[in-house]
Amino acid sequence: MLCAEEGAELQCTVAVEQLTSCGQTARRQLIRRAAVLLGRNEFQEIILRLHDGKVTHSYRMKEFRLFTKFVREGKCTVKLLPENIQLLLSNCPPDRLSLFLKTLSIKHQAWQAGKPLSDRDKLKAGLPRSFEAISPLQHKDIQKVNELRSKAAPPGLADRTNKPAVGTRTGQQVKRSRSDANFSPVKANPNKKPILSLPSRKLNKEQAAVLKAVLGGRSVFFTGSAGTGKSFLLKRIMGSLPPKSTFATASTGVAACHIGGTTLHNFAGIGSGSAPLEQCIELAQRPGVLQHWTTCRHLIIDEVSMVEAQFFDKLESVARSVRRSTQPFGGIQLIVCGDFLQLPPVSKGKEKASFCFQARSWRKVIQVNMELTEVRRQTDQNFISLLQAVRVGRVTEEITSKLMKSAYHEVERDGIVATRLCTHKTDVEVTNEERLQQLPGAVRVFDAVDSDPELLKTIDTHSPVGRKIHLKVGAQVMLTKNLDVARGLVNGARGVVVAFQSEKHGLPRVRFLCGVTEVLKPERWVFKSGGGGHLSRQQLPLKLAWAISIHKSQGMTLDCVEISLARVFESGQAYVALSRARSLEGLRVMDFDPHVVRADPDVLVFYKKLRKERLLMQASMEDFISNNDDA
Repeated sequence: MLCAEEGAELQCTVAVEQLTSCGQTARRQLIRRAAVLLGRNEFQEIILRLHDGKVTHSYRMKEFRLFTKFVREGKCTVKLLPENIQLLLSNCPPDRLSLFLKTLSIKHQAWQAGKPLSDRDKLKAGLPRSFEAISPLQHKDIQKVNELRSKAAPPGLADRTNKPAVGTRTGQQVKRSRSDANFSPVKANPNKKPILSLPSRKLNKEQAAVLKAVLGGRSVFFTGSAGTGKSFLLKRIMGSLPPKSTFATASTGVAACHIGGTTLHNFAGIGSGSAPLEQCIELAQRPGVLQHWTTCRHLIIDEVSMVEAQFFDKLESVARSVRRSTQPFGGIQLIVCGDFLQLPPVSKGKEKASFCFQARSWRKVIQVNMELTEVRRQTDQNFISLLQAVRVGRVTEEITSKLMKSAYHEVERDGIVATRLCTHKTDVEVTNEERLQQLPGAVRVFDAVDSDPELLKTIDTHSPVGRKIHLKVGAQVMLTKNLDVARGLVNGARGVVVAFQSEKHGLPRVRFLCGVTEVLKPERWVFKSGGGGHLSRQQLPLKLAWAISIHKSQGMTLDCVEISLARVFESGQAYVALSRARSLEGLRVMDFDPHVVRADPDVLVFYKKLRKERLLMQASMEDFISNNDDA
């Protein structure tokens, strides 16, 4: 069950506009820190309460329209029809706003079906005034509305036919973005019966504890082995924070693209950070960059294992200087995520790069360290145990035997061959080009549509797909975006091109290992540029998949993988490669040598201390509870 306050309460900015009969704004009030609450009055009518810190305003939600095009940006407009008032909500945590609107829509439909009281009946009832916060969405609410919809499509709810949600009437069409459509209680195809459901995937206890610490204002580092849901949790955190003051970054462009952010270097605006501190501070005080630093209240850093300690210390000093604050990191809350036992920072020259946790400022900046331990990517406990041992550099004779035997695994089926994970980018390019050339037939070339052709280098850095994609029938491909998780069309899903459509675009038809055959259309990736604007690339969500680099495979789950670890050159690289596989049966390791499995000793010490601190904290908490019970 969902918390009542999650579905019924918002903290955001609200502009209240009184409109004329022509739709012009006659009067406007801006409330920067408003509390918005859904509730019911004594007649069970839905009331929206707006508190500006001094006065409470109440609006009866009898007839209204919702304009939801920018929900994923934390914005929405609620238009009250009889009163001709509109409430412009902004800077809302996107996930909370989506749930708030869904709660409002579904509760309103259920209320309408219950035969509301007439004004005469209300007078006769003589009930004292009351207000009670609305109850959270439950399965019975969903079931009731689904039953209503199966009989007849009720007026007044937003769907993906571009109509705004309405209390009792339809209204003008408002175009809605695809990313925003997932909020709507009505599904895509209006000819099918729309089925509602509560959010399916919930946070586990560990993930919920991290989110609670973040919402409590603590600066948090959370880690975990591959497949423990770090990226999933990070997106939930982003959806729970106000968009205007939250900046999502990552150590690499592709990782930043996955979370809809920018690289940490782009955000910071200090180049590589190798310049003297005074020069870095000057760079950070340039107009566009300074606005980032002064606006930011919550800074997210993903894949932090590849951020070097010296750069982290430089950022911390720059933050204090440009924000004119003596607090750690200038008072910015940090939400830092990554696994130091995966890929390390890139070394410059012969000198080994230092990890972020070795930075002088790390301990004074990070207040909470938390580790996720529940693996979700793999389900075979034996394979999970094998990967956990490899992660810490421990390879027993049994593990060696299993991985050597995997060389004989037949992982190919339905014309889909294993993807070879390579340690070097050049090996990937050569393999894919050669294998494509060996196929018969003509090459089809698909060109990307980029938002700013003058910034191709930045777009290339962030985008998981290329400017040009070359395909043939028989080409081994991989999805680069989650399209339909329920059907198995996820980032990393393997397939083979079986045909091209006959129309002028000639879109590819791909048969995937999950059993789905799909015609793939161009998708859009949007990410932030260094100047704070948005860049985008529209392209087929595919890449050639005879080979892929270990670096580029981070965050992916692969169904059939072939790995040669002979040229492994970094600690954690063998673990990253092996942990991409969904199962041991779908993994083939060529020429396995246990000596290539390495874990950095400094990282092992750090994690040992982290776990020890966690156990001590748990023990002290149990003692506290026990002593209170005895008292």
